[in-house]
Amino acid sequence: MFKTKSTSLTKTTTIINRQQTQFTLKCFNGNPTQTCPNDHSPIQAFHQDQDPSSSTSTCPEHFRWIHEDLEPWKSTGITREMVDSGENISQLRIVIKQGKVYVETYGDSFQTRATFTVWGIVQLLRLYPGRVPDLELLFETGDRAVVDKKRYEGPEAVTPPPIFSYCGKNEALDIVFPDWSYWGWAETRIKPWEKVLKDIQESNKKIKWKDRIPYAFWKGNFLSNPRHELRKCNVTDQHDWNARVYSVDWNEEIDQGFKNTKLEDQCAHRYKIYVEGISWSVSEKYIIACDSMTLFIKPRYYDFFTRSLVPYKHYWPINKQNMCQDIKYAVDWGNTHPEKAQEIGREGTRFVEENVNMKLVYDYMLHLLTEYANLIRFEPKIPAEAIEVCTENVACSMDGIWREFMVESMVKSPSDTPPCAMFSPYFIYDDVK
Repeated sequence: MFKTKSTSLTKTTTIINRQQTQFTLKCFNGNPTQTCPNDHSPIQAFHQDQDPSSSTSTCPEHFRWIHEDLEPWKSTGITREMVDSGENISQLRIVIKQGKVYVETYGDSFQTRATFTVWGIVQLLRLYPGRVPDLELLFETGDRAVVDKKRYEGPEAVTPPPIFSYCGKNEALDIVFPDWSYWGWAETRIKPWEKVLKDIQESNKKIKWKDRIPYAFWKGNFLSNPRHELRKCNVTDQHDWNARVYSVDWNEEIDQGFKNTKLEDQCAHRYKIYVEGISWSVSEKYIIACDSMTLFIKPRYYDFFTRSLVPYKHYWPINKQNMCQDIKYAVDWGNTHPEKAQEIGREGTRFVEENVNMKLVYDYMLHLLTEYANLIRFEPKIPAEAIEVCTENVACSMDGIWREFMVESMVKSPSDTPPCAMFSPYFIYDDVK
């Protein structure tokens, strides 16, 4: 798509706009729209009575990590040289200028994750028209964090390039951003997050926790070492580690229409296992949403919300070096203390429902991009080979389930409530100095 050169929130009572502007998808005669309509900019829907300070809801705790992710540039600001130095480790340059989005592509992205990532940013501008400042950023669409912290330590070190990624780790400096699957992962038939969360919630009501299968469940591919180790925890004639581990052949699933991998059908066990793949996995949020007690095999990577999950409150931690024994102990403990185990599962699900709904995903994006833009020390420019991207020329050029997911996740009107109020940093760096 972008080929060029290569509820329960604190109640919000403020009503921003009683006469809602309604956005529509304008595909002319069913043909792909190659250019954006002249009047597509959502800034035209911006109403001056939107007061950024009028929010009566406070952002969730994990929003504080925005400050931590941007801390490497706190004292220096972000220069064009810093941004340009990251071109070789990113796939996209995204420019937001006067409420419009422009994209230049540097390399291929897996499947349509780049398309759906940019789609999400375009929808953010529709939800909060006029609120996203001008900016220029680089995005890495792979599975791993790419900005190695060690390269930028020491007296002779230069300031790292600010690279946005889907995940981070303690040894990296990537800026963590919500992944593409919040707007749907069409290639695996995983619906947009708002819809799949509702489906999982309905599924949770069908089987009471005490009536669920009293084992730990995991289903997926075995393309990483942690998952190879997890495979050893499956039940055999010699051992029963209380784990039920299933392999997925994605080619076979494609042939069968993904009928065996529906996420809402995978909440029948009392315990769900989360284990990383090549790095972090998008499965995290779906697993936690099941109301089952989540067994987290100690992850190396994190996404934008998981750093605020609390062990033994939202999940049960599992040691990699003692994986099978830990899983068995956790399940035995949970079956012996069912009310406590059920509460851990419920707390994890409540965290996702209350803190990672789509409104708050967009709020996180808005606050992150705003804080990032505040650090920019140059005038964002539209690259000569960038293309303007809008709802029409993305969705109208797609068909099948790709178009279906975009229409389903499309923002239909500006938000009638302001974004949540942002937390201050964990540490006030000026005071420390």
